[in-house]
Parts: sequence; C-alpha cells; structure tokens
Amino acid sequence: MGCIRKLPVGPNKHSPVQFTTPIPKSPNIKKKTLPKQAEAKATTMAVSKGELVYKIYRALTYGLSPLLLLHLHWRRLRRMEHPLRWPERLGRPSLPRPSGQLLWFHAVSLGEGMAAIPVIKYCSRRRPDVNILMTTTTFSAFEVLNNKLPANVIYQFAPLDTPAAMNAFLGYWKPNAVVLMESELWPNLIMGASKCGIGLALLNARLSAKSFRNWSRPVLFPLISLLLSKFSLIAPLSSVQAIHFQLLQAPPFSINFCGDLKYAVDGYELLVKDVRRIEDLQKQLSQKRVWMAASIHPGEEEIMLGVHNLLMQTDPDIVTIIVPRHPQHGRDIAQELLKRGQNVTLRSQHEKLIPGTSIYVVDTLGELRQLYQLTPIAVVGGSFVPGLAGHNISEAAAAGCAVLTGHHVGHFSQMVREMQQLNPLSVMQVSGKLELKNTVRELFGDSKILESRQMAAKEAFHALSNSVVANAWNLLNFHFLRRVFL
Repeated sequence: MGCIRKLPVGPNKHSPVQFTTPIPKSPNIKKKTLPKQAEAKATTMAVSKGELVYKIYRALTYGLSPLLLLHLHWRRLRRMEHPLRWPERLGRPSLPRPSGQLLWFHAVSLGEGMAAIPVIKYCSRRRPDVNILMTTTTFSAFEVLNNKLPANVIYQFAPLDTPAAMNAFLGYWKPNAVVLMESELWPNLIMGASKCGIGLALLNARLSAKSFRNWSRPVLFPLISLLLSKFSLIAPLSSVQAIHFQLLQAPPFSINFCGDLKYAVDGYELLVKDVRRIEDLQKQLSQKRVWMAASIHPGEEEIMLGVHNLLMQTDPDIVTIIVPRHPQHGRDIAQELLKRGQNVTLRSQHEKLIPGTSIYVVDTLGELRQLYQLTPIAVVGGSFVPGLAGHNISEAAAAGCAVLTGHHVGHFSQMVREMQQLNPLSVMQVSGKLELKNTVRELFGDSKILESRQMAAKEAFHALSNSVVANAWNLLNFHFLRRVFL
C-alpha cells in the first residue's frame, strides 16, 4: 500500500516552554518520578496488548475474507448491494483520483450521511482547493445521498474492513485526513490510516450502551484504547458520551464538543418532478386532517394502524401517512391492509388518494423532510417497541410539526432532553396505542394546544441548531486540518 508521508511533529509557538537550565537534583525528584515510570510502563504494556489484539483481529479478517466475499455476493443477489458498483466494497475504485490533497468523510448509512453533508458543504466552501471523498456502506444511503452531495464531491462505497480491501482503498485514494461519523470504529481502517500518517477525526461520536459494554470487556479494552489514541479529534454527542470515551482511554485533549450534527437539517434542491409530486400530494390532503407516523419499524405498524382505526371512529376525515424505515416494509404493510379489505395508497405507484382511502403508505426514500411539511403532527417511530433506539426528531421539529415519540429512543434521548429543557412542549413522549390516540385526538381537537406545540418544537430546533456546522468546522480546522492542508 502506498502511504503518504507522516506529518512532521516538532515544537512550535504553541509548544510548552522548554527549560535549558539544568534542574538541581532533589531527594523528592526520585520519589515523584517513580510513579511516572510505573505509569509509563503500564501505558507501554497496554499499547502492546492493544497491538496484540489488533494483530489477532487483522489475522481473522484476513482469514475470513473469502467468506466475506461470498456474503457480499449474496447481498448483491438480494439487491442489498449496488448491482454494478459492488466491487468498490473491495477497495476497487470506479472513479479516478484527482490530483492534490484529499479529505475523506465516511458514514455508515443514510442518517449519518445526511448529518455529514452540511459539514462537507461548509468544508468545500472554506477550502475549495481540497478534494472531498464521501463513502457510505449501505445501498439505501447511496440512492438518496448520491443526488444530494455537491457536484465536486467524489462518492464511493466504503471498503470492507479487511486488510486487502482497506489497503487497496487507502493505497489508491491516499487521503490526507479522514473524518468518521458517529461510531465507525473499524480497526483496519483506523490502524491503516494511522500507519500512513493520515489524520483521524470522529464527529457526532457515540457508542450505544451495548457497544460500550462490549468494548469495556478485558479482551477488547486494549484494542479500543489503542484505536482511540490515533484520533486527533473526538467530538461526542453529549457529556455522557464524552465520559464513555474517556473511560475507554481516549486522549483527553482530543475530546471537544461542537453540538449534535443531526440538528444541521441541510437544505437541498429537489428535482422538478419531485417538487410537483409533493405539491400534488399537498393538494390532495388540503381538506383532510393529517398526521404522520415516520421511520417506523416492524411491530410498530400495528400500533399506528390501531391508533388510525380508533381515530376514524370519531373523525372520518383523518388521513394517516405511514413512512416505514425501509421501503419494503411499506409494501408489506400495504399488502396486508389490502388483504384485510382496507383501501390504501402506495406512494411508489404514483397513486392518488381516492374517496374512502385514509391510509397513505410511503415506500420511497429521501422524501421525509418534505413530507413533514404536509402534516401538523409527526410521530417519530423506532421508539415504541423495546430494543429499538429512536430516530432523529429534529427534522420534524424543523418543519414545525408537533413532535411525538415513544420512550425507547436510545442515544436520541440526549436530543429529546435538550429540546424539552428549552421548552417542555417541544417533544412529547407517549407509551402505547391508547395514550398516542388520546394525544393525537387532543391535538386535533384544540388548535391552540397544537399551535403551541408546533411553535415550541420549531423554536427549540432553531436554538439548538444555531452554529453547529460552523462549530464542527472550527474544531476540524483547529485540531488537525490546518496542519494537514497547509
């Protein structure tokens, strides 16, 4: 693998003062240095253990590479990988590398990729001389993000974390710096980049409770400590996340806050046909009382449909928009409703709402932000069934919806807490079908309560989103970009 030159390290105007006058010996000095020697020895042993665990991981991923390749082909046959660009997952490029310096952003999926786009655009404006490469892992992210990135940004699928794929990727693209989003802590990526002197940053850094427990185990703890030591910047989502990273021995100087990038709801231009479709749907809904259940997971559709049926008993003008997390789930819901004899409109079929149809199922990707503009009430799913971890509520708040969500919100609990601290009316957490039905009915029945919740959500969003992208850029620039991109 062709590695770039390591960054020079040496004293500068910010370095600590260096004393040239010999310090006289003192009986106390020996006593003070003993603990330091012991600490240095312990640190060396920890690094050695981490390197040993990494060598085992590297050997395992090397040995499992043939099976991972078969799994990749299996995913391609099931349309879970791009039919033509799947070789990019093996580190094989489909585009030429432009000359000059290159900054690599990596996000696993759609949500993390959407959070990265405002930072990418900001970086592109501030440093137009730097090439930007964006990678994601999932096909669903590609389908949406490919049309939302600036034209000058190179988009590729991320390589598997195997030695061959990662070496091929780093050897071809030769990035000067890497910005990882949220929890993308892949050992071969991080160690390979570090070996080549490539700067590393982790934005919106977070670990789920399960991941934190796993990394804290005696076997994996030396490895995560080694990986985190390679980062120049770790920007955690919250103070709790910062503590988690510190407990895993991330360097204290690398941990800095910029705010949650999920608040950076970036504006982008829609295609003319998409604008017309949204406007057409808005006209169809103009005389209806609309509420939306967004980003729902399997098991939650029964709750939402149950609420819909209860509301219909007293208000026949209700229309429920259901937006599943995955499009195929939407098609499955529509088929099940048709079997029950209920009328349903499926968005991908470009069908119009006909009299007697009160359920509109969205089985497309990339339209959620525009759909929020069509409803005064948004119920954000992924939060009503144990084991789920919530979804981004800021998009609904930005659109001026009254925001409802369940109690199983995972790391989004920080976002819920922040908005509620600014205004208790901004987000309401509810439990189960009956409470959700009563809440939606109350909002439809009292326009003043509905408007106050809509306003509270929008104001809380604007207060929290202010300057978050600029803060992220300032941290990136101060901590390592200004040293990398001279």
